[in-house]
Amino acid sequence: MMLAHMVYFALKDNSPAAIDHMVGACKKYLSAHPGTTFFAVGKLVPDLTRPVNQTDFDVALHVVFDSRQAHDDYQTHPRHIQFIEENKANWDRVRVFDSYVD
Repeated sequence: MMLAHMVYFALKDNSPAAIDHMVGACKKYLSAHPGTTFFAVGKLVPDLTRPVNQTDFDVALHVVFDSRQAHDDYQTHPRHIQFIEENKANWDRVRVFDSYVD
């Protein structure tokens, strides 16, 4: 069964430049890991403001892995660790939603 790993970052500095930097860091460090079947990263859509829309984030990361093992390996991969170390100082809040999908 595939595992979907969705991460929503709210940034301390959420200027357009800081958001672009975060998107670039996700692409650099978090894409193309073994077992990844889908990767996407992007910015909040600010004009989608229905009552059900969550708008308290700046950058959304979506990674689907082909297995739980691929996800677990990603979590300890040196590129993932480097991403955290280089970017965590600007994180105000990080929310992670993991689910099995098919």
